[in-house]
Amino acid sequence: MLTIFHNPMCRKSRSCLDFIKEKNLEHKVVNYIKESFTEFELKNLLIRLNKKPLEIVRKQEAIYKSNFKKSQFNDDEWIKILLEYPNLIMRPIVSNNYKAVIGDPAQNILELL
Repeated sequence: MLTIFHNPMCRKSRSCLDFIKEKNLEHKVVNYIKESFTEFELKNLLIRLNKKPLEIVRKQEAIYKSNFKKSQFNDDEWIKILLEYPNLIMRPIVSNNYKAVIGDPAQNILELL
């Protein structure tokens, strides 16, 4: 089963969810804005993505530009920032038990099948 970490306010996230539904893929939707990640969950997801925390930061967000752009943080600090500001996390992220991908474009999820 796929899990989509979804922000319903995001066009790309909605598009990816539509793609999953069109392909009739068994899935679970997690609104990570309302149902925040735990530190363990986020670290585990980063492992499945094979990415560092900074690599999943949405650098076009105003909060990034005003608060974080000119600063240097280590991975643990970025994780804490992402937990506090989940809107900074790239979306959507789709995972199975072993791997995860950024679902933009939605076809990226085919790597999980």
